[in-house]
Amino acid sequence: MNEAETARFRALIEARLAAIAEENALGVEGQAVVTLDQQAVGRLSRMDALQMQAMARAQQGRRDVESQRLRVALQRLAQGDYGFCDDCAEAIPTGRLELDLGATLCVSCAAG
Repeated sequence: MNEAETARFRALIEARLAAIAEENALGVEGQAVVTLDQQAVGRLSRMDALQMQAMARAQQGRRDVESQRLRVALQRLAQGDYGFCDDCAEAIPTGRLELDLGATLCVSCAAG
């Protein structure tokens, strides 16, 4: 991977990390404690609120995993290992990296 590609992928990874941070800020309200005051909210509304809370927490978990993978990708970029398969050490195609910035396996190794 040449310098221009490295810089491009670094920018893509940093942009995605920034987007995740923005999504995290928006998702905080959805994870708030659900009020169980029966006078204020009906049973179905509470169930809806609990379901929305569970979905918000699940989305937060997915964002946390993606964020961790992207931070590892930045470390790999700094070490010069980014874009090479962890199993076979072959170059990971640029198209695969563009689709999954945190990819650590080539298509063959990921399929096997």
